[in-house]
Amino acid sequence: MTEGSFNFTVKANAGAARAGVFSTPHGSVDTPAFMAVGTLATVKTLDPLELRDTGCGMLLANAYHLHLRPGENVVAKLGGLHRFMAWDGPILTDSGGFQVFSLETLRKVSEEGVEFRSHVDGSQRNFTPESVMALQIALGADVMMQFDHVIPGQSDFDTARDASERSIRWLERSRTYLGSRGWRLGRARESGIGNRRGQGGGKPGDAERRDESSPIPASRFPPDPSSSTPQALFPIVQGGIHSSLRENAARTIVSMDDWAGYGIGGLSVGEAKSDMYAMIEVADSVLPRERPRYLMGVGFPEDLIEGARRGVDLFDCVAPTRMGRSGTAFTSEGRVNVRNAGLREDPAPLDANCGCSTCTRFSRAYLRHLFVSGEVLGLRLLSLHNVHFLVSLMRSARAAILDGTFEPWSHEWLGRYHSRPTPVP
Repeated sequence: MTEGSFNFTVKANAGAARAGVFSTPHGSVDTPAFMAVGTLATVKTLDPLELRDTGCGMLLANAYHLHLRPGENVVAKLGGLHRFMAWDGPILTDSGGFQVFSLETLRKVSEEGVEFRSHVDGSQRNFTPESVMALQIALGADVMMQFDHVIPGQSDFDTARDASERSIRWLERSRTYLGSRGWRLGRARESGIGNRRGQGGGKPGDAERRDESSPIPASRFPPDPSSSTPQALFPIVQGGIHSSLRENAARTIVSMDDWAGYGIGGLSVGEAKSDMYAMIEVADSVLPRERPRYLMGVGFPEDLIEGARRGVDLFDCVAPTRMGRSGTAFTSEGRVNVRNAGLREDPAPLDANCGCSTCTRFSRAYLRHLFVSGEVLGLRLLSLHNVHFLVSLMRSARAAILDGTFEPWSHEWLGRYHSRPTPVP
């Protein structure tokens, strides 16, 4: 692919919300968008063709889990992640930072990296910023995430500062590793990079805004210097629930390079919803608006809308398939637990406003029957519905931004969604 393989074009704005197109070597994604999570190179129980039918444009896979099984060298030998999982659209790989740091009793953190024991076989492993880059290069995803230091959502200021600053140092090591091996490290073209919103010491909004439809000349890395298929590295803004740390991290990261996009990490990990939304607003005030923002690990319906309202373009979460496997479905009027005895003779679809194949073909009564009978089809049908629901929700949000109705549409949608109790899955 050419130097213009990664592009982000903003088509319309509604306050901080925007409708855009993120172009990658494996196709374009209309944003805002929900990425289905294929942790082990599979979105649990779903075929890639089914995902295409939902309108899903981009998937996420996890470097930590694929490193353990089957191993990045196996994936590379078999043609890379796209060929391995038979998905020809864009793929993003999470660095595994969250998974490694969640192994609280099985890992040791140092400035060098993290030593940990595999949750699969107990073997001793080591992740460094450099090794995680090499791992993701071997996997061959379009977008790679830096290795970052993840902490609980309610962490105190000093703990959050330590993790945020270490993540920035690890980002610089990732960039140095790639650059030292002759990889293209894209730089901004001559269209006034110093005037990007959020770069340098000026206040957000003081700088002259660049053309938001300009190509991304950002940090791109092919699997080797002669390869024609680039990969992009997204840095991650950390800082816990502390506004000053988030702002400082975002400003520092923006000043380091003209990145292809930005991750907002360390949220939806135990903090209050209000704190999460506030941190997204801080990031929005600093990060360049001509680049996509990815809110990591966030995927409940209300959070997608609130995130999009605050300038987020990409989302991911395991919730739709995890909840689907437990019998809980997202609907436009709240969650539904299909195991509920009240659905035993209910002929209605799961969600009358949903056009997925589950809702257009099967009744609530049938879905309940599948779950109480232990039939695997039930898990598949609810997982398919939940993924379709979130993908469709972001498609509706995009349409509302484009036609200028996002604010009333989002208020009406959230009001209806919150108007009835939502049972715990």
